Amino acid sequence: MRSTLIALLAALASGCFYPADRGRLLEDRIDKLATRNERLEAQLKDSQDRMAVTLQQVQAALEGLDKASRRTDADIGVQLQKTLEDVAALRGTLEEYQHRISELEGALKKTNDSMEARIDDKAAAAKKTSEELKRPDDPKEYLALAAEKAKSDGALGKRLYDELLKKWPKAPEAGEAHFGLGELHYADDKCREAIYEYGKVIQEFAKAKSTPDAYLRSSDCFLKLKMYDEAKLTLDELARQFPKSDAAKQVKGKLVEVAKAKTAKGPKK
Repeated sequence: MRSTLIALLAALASGCFYPADRGRLLEDRIDKLATRNERLEAQLKDSQDRMAVTLQQVQAALEGLDKASRRTDADIGVQLQKTLEDVAALRGTLEEYQHRISELEGALKKTNDSMEARIDDKAAAAKKTSEELKRPDDPKEYLALAAEKAKSDGALGKRLYDELLKKWPKAPEAGEAHFGLGELHYADDKCREAIYEYGKVIQEFAKAKSTPDAYLRSSDCFLKLKMYDEAKLTLDELARQFPKSDAAKQVKGKLVEVAKAKTAKGPKK
């Protein structure tokens, strides 16, 4: 059974389950800029729609001018004058809309530039903080630092975990680093990325302290992804491999949860 689970995790890791460490860079001010951006885009679209209507009116006026040219000499002068006045008025409206659109496009560009600048500044600040942080030379201390920073700054925590894995890829602490990355992805509701990291713990660090929890968390992720059979397989393997662990104590309740979710989904058609 364990070989089946390992094969499943390996298949997932080779597909679209790679981690995506992007971090959360937008603050409230950037959210407000994004809202303003959407409002400007809506105003721009409204002006463009109005301009399209105006163009249709101009076309109708020109068609009226063409019809006037076919009328009797008695009517043509009056009709021609009225049509020319209509065209002039519509052209003025069209120019007004074009000016408004130019203003909106300028405001939209300014907002986008401001958002990009703020994102770049935030990323640069995070990078600077990471670079200024003193790194321990011991993997245990490095792991403790990463775990501590991850509590308040997920992006920095991910960076430190990744650095630990590059420096000590086979050390026991590497297994805990993979689990820590999985927890950060799980907290961000990125179950696919989390499964990848939990899978690394299960496959390469079977005796790590966090291995039972890696099984348990993997089952939670499978359940969220509606992969019920995989969730049950993971729980069964957890109970078999680590029957006395704290994680195994939750297996019974988790299996009930998986069964209910699968039943609620209904039979495959």
